[in-house]
Amino acid sequence: MTQVSSSTAESEISSSLEDYLETIYLLVQEQGFARVKDVARARDVKAASVSIALRRLAELDLVRYERREYIALTPEGEKAGRRVFSRHRLLTRFFEEVLSMPAEAASEQACAMEHSLTDEAMVRMVRFFEFLGACPSVIESFRQCPMVQDRKSTAHVRMPQWCSVCATKKEFQSMSLADVKPGKSAVVTKIDAVGALRQRLLDMGVLPETTIDIERVGLGGDPFWVRCQGARLALRRSEANSILVRTPD
Repeated sequence: MTQVSSSTAESEISSSLEDYLETIYLLVQEQGFARVKDVARARDVKAASVSIALRRLAELDLVRYERREYIALTPEGEKAGRRVFSRHRLLTRFFEEVLSMPAEAASEQACAMEHSLTDEAMVRMVRFFEFLGACPSVIESFRQCPMVQDRKSTAHVRMPQWCSVCATKKEFQSMSLADVKPGKSAVVTKIDAVGALRQRLLDMGVLPETTIDIERVGLGGDPFWVRCQGARLALRRSEANSILVRTPD
């Protein structure tokens, strides 16, 4: 099988192939395995179309597949599938939670945009959700504001007041994921990192309002074994320290 570098593989993956990778990734997370007929059913296409896509993905060293056998993602394939899924989830949240679109329509819009969302755009959108996590009254004000409702005129309508102190409230104070004990769960409030580290965590699926289960910590306090969005991840202490979370009371 032809071996390709990560950068080469990513540059050659079409939107259609990314869709297949995302579908395989989700099937593996949901049921522990993926087969041609499962992918065909999930994507509503013929098995022959799936086989063609799988051959191309295998050439790019993103899947391991033999005819009529189970499909396995390579490490690079899993990384690429999780990357697309993370963008899909983030965009779906934006369309559904912020713009109040119906769930099905929000998911369809996310599918249309997830392939072209750049790293910079993802970082900026995540910062927006971090802001909403610190001051949730803003989104409620946005939803209730007459300016965003289907009104012909907003004249003489009293506008709601936006909260400017939510970030100081006790329930929104955060702690580092590194301070959460094994066996506990926490919800991400902010990724306190920049550059390559921030992007790595985002691509791993560490997003605002995502639940992380801390399974165990290695000898010497490194690495942190956690489960996030169905995937088991090994985080360095420096990475865990840069993830701010809140825990249930």
